[in-house]
Amino acid sequence: MKVSFDATGEVVLITGGAQGIGAALARAVTASGGTAVVFDVVKPLEPAVEYVEVDVADRAAVESAVASVLSRFGRIDGLVAGAAVQPRSAVVEMDPAEWSRTLQVNLDGVVWACQAVVPHMVSRRRGSVVVFTSGMAVTGYPGAAAYASSKAALIAFAKSLAAEVAEHRVRVNVVAPGVLDTEQFRSANVGADRAFWQDTIGVGDPEDVVGPLLFLLSDAAAMTGSVLTRERAFARLTDFLE
Repeated sequence: MKVSFDATGEVVLITGGAQGIGAALARAVTASGGTAVVFDVVKPLEPAVEYVEVDVADRAAVESAVASVLSRFGRIDGLVAGAAVQPRSAVVEMDPAEWSRTLQVNLDGVVWACQAVVPHMVSRRRGSVVVFTSGMAVTGYPGAAAYASSKAALIAFAKSLAAEVAEHRVRVNVVAPGVLDTEQFRSANVGADRAFWQDTIGVGDPEDVVGPLLFLLSDAAAMTGSVLTRERAFARLTDFLE
């Protein structure tokens, strides 16, 4: 079965969209006729992508940037909140600033983006929000307590928001994309960690997630409060931790 998506005239805001999954999605949205607007602290390589330099941990900056997007385009049809950091350190050695920064970007950044965008979607009675979790939200992982905690919290946040806005025909869903070969993955997993993922479950490509994301952004996706996950990708992690 062949599937295609038509995003003509639609605007999709992607936080953390300069690299990795966000960049792959931005290319797909553009190729489907839509406008991809990227919020990031680094500039995307794709010239067709609209870019706004934003640190999502800064609530005022997010509000201002969203207002400028709405002023320019008049609409935001989809929000994909993908900005994240993934530092590694043992809990007993963790710098408090590292813990705070991880939650500010990974969790607060999603909250600020939703607070700025969702009221617009509610007023139009149309819109789709997608946030990212991780298999580590369930299993944990050595040296990744801050990242795993932020991703676990996002599941509860997204499900709560989904329940609040469902009556307004705004959908909120969660994706656990599995282990993908992104810049963040490579910087967070070196040596034995990287070899573990490659030798067990394997490492996918950012493009592997684009199809599910386009589906969740489309009118074809009627679900809300759902978590799409590649559970098989984490099946052997329990053996590793034991």
